[in-house]
Amino acid sequence: MPDPIAGDRGRPRRRRPWLHAVLFLFVVSAAGIAAFAFAPSWIPQTFGDDGLIDYQRTQRFFRSEFKLPLPGQPDLARFPERLAASGLKPGDPVLIRIYKRDFELEVWMQSGGVFHRFATYPICSWSGYLGPKLREGDGQAPEGFYTVDGSALNPNSSYYRSFNVGYPNAFDRAKGRTGSLIMVHGDCRSIGCFAMTNAQIAEIWKLVTAALGAGQKRFQVQIYPFRMSDYALVAHAGDANAAFWRDLKIGSDLFDKTSLPPKVSVCGGRYRFEAGMADTDGSNPIAVNCPSAASNER
Repeated sequence: MPDPIAGDRGRPRRRRPWLHAVLFLFVVSAAGIAAFAFAPSWIPQTFGDDGLIDYQRTQRFFRSEFKLPLPGQPDLARFPERLAASGLKPGDPVLIRIYKRDFELEVWMQSGGVFHRFATYPICSWSGYLGPKLREGDGQAPEGFYTVDGSALNPNSSYYRSFNVGYPNAFDRAKGRTGSLIMVHGDCRSIGCFAMTNAQIAEIWKLVTAALGAGQKRFQVQIYPFRMSDYALVAHAGDANAAFWRDLKIGSDLFDKTSLPPKVSVCGGRYRFEAGMADTDGSNPIAVNCPSAASNER
């Protein structure tokens, strides 16, 4: 009777225990990565902000690789119907809010003199962790208030579509911060930028180009570390960026209260905010301006 482990020519097969060990480690590692990638979000939260951010990045990387939709993505195939249901149309002024820890980008549009949230898009990837960008090459995505005009749009980007958020702005320059070409773009990959899927950036692109084409001089981009609740600020009170984040919250609260973009300026190395006037669309540039009576309220 032939040897039960003989090969095609009757020679005994040589067992390779090292190969079995490698395969075992590969299977265990893959299972661990997959479990982390698709674990309930409360699990990585036990590791703090950095753990949650790493979890989100891993999950979104796997979803992108396997062509799975990102969690919370709107129905992009029903773009016209979603606009109509919101009472909005292409050409209405736009405003963008980004929340880094939440991996979310919101598009707001103006109708009836105030802004309404049209859509929340899950961000595929962004670089670094919580905290502002400080210098070229630090791997951080910025935080703060920025404005985007037509010159910042690149329809032929190597990342499908992109627009430059305008870092460094007057505030960043007053702080001596360096860096350039911080984009919102497609292709789901990021080096210091905010990367969306191509389908998402295509929809966002239609809205921002239509708004600028219809007469909005520039649109405001608000970039936050997280949703600016009182609870979140108390939880991060010991962070080195706490004072900076408290200033950002003033601008965030003004928008939440009025549904209008705040007028933003820079004085003494800090952001200054005034409530937006009726029908303002956020076109005012962000510049150094120190009025005699600052309207910044705490």
